Amino acid sequence: MIRLHFTAEDLCRITLAPAANALAETVLGARLGLRPGGRGGGGRNPGQTRRTRSAVREWDRSPRGGPGLRAGVLAELLAEDGFVPDFLLQPGIQDLSGALEAAVATPVERLALDLGIPEAEGWNGGLVRPGRWARELAQGSPAASRALLHETRDFFARRVEPLWPRIRRDILADRALRSEMLLRGGVEALLTTLGTTWRWRYPTLHLPSASTYDVPLCGRGLLLVPSWFATGPSVMYRPEAATVLVHPLYEAAGEGAEGDERPEALAALLGRTRARVLALLRTPATTTALAERAGVSLPAASHHAGVLRAAGLVDTVRTGTAVLHSLTPLGHSLLAGTAP
Repeated sequence: MIRLHFTAEDLCRITLAPAANALAETVLGARLGLRPGGRGGGGRNPGQTRRTRSAVREWDRSPRGGPGLRAGVLAELLAEDGFVPDFLLQPGIQDLSGALEAAVATPVERLALDLGIPEAEGWNGGLVRPGRWARELAQGSPAASRALLHETRDFFARRVEPLWPRIRRDILADRALRSEMLLRGGVEALLTTLGTTWRWRYPTLHLPSASTYDVPLCGRGLLLVPSWFATGPSVMYRPEAATVLVHPLYEAAGEGAEGDERPEALAALLGRTRARVLALLRTPATTTALAERAGVSLPAASHHAGVLRAAGLVDTVRTGTAVLHSLTPLGHSLLAGTAP
């Protein structure tokens, strides 16, 4: 379990990334392609079982996704248990060229710490067995830096750029949804709905992980970075700035949830309106927002949510003066057609 500990100052300093981050998407896409079935870790959160969105699974099976990253410095940096070194996450620079230049300009002392090289000089949270490329990069080798630049640009051009318009659109949609949560339910609603298996209990956000870390935010806040390719959380601690949390998109933001046929298939079981309400809750909503989306009255929305909650398909939490409804894992499975 990774635990992010908030102070009152941190809760006032939660920000959303303005747009898709090209370097982060390239690195996370490359990491996914190195692992069969889209299994991976990330940042300081390796070794966890992840849930991959259907759009990403489709990309992973396509000719431009899946295995195929050439052996080299980028593959080596991502090859150990899903680890992503912090210097490859440049959260303040959205364009690929600028972020890559910043990454290769990282001081060698910082590179060595990120990669766990040498292990005796810092926390060994990096690669388990650093290879030749990683060691040369950490020693400031110009050849290793050029190789990293070339391989990352090549992977972006071949595998990510064809999807870039969709990735940018889906990430902007996710940002809009998070903003709606913040506007309608405040910080409590935003943190409660970040992930279906994540747990917010003031003042701590709990993220499932095979390892245990406690990360105090120290009043510097939290930057939320949505990712199209992320299959779980990645945490980047920055002692001089806000901690970064890279998180997967809402399923609805990238899947076109309202346009699929599953609610029609569930209509005979739940009723047409209730099946639609269930589908709409792929994106968590307050009762007021749910009524607006479904085109029903406020009492009707509350009633439908209550029935679905009693069936174990919806979870409801109070956030200040409002209540927030979201799907349970069973609700997600039923919509996906995978419920037992």
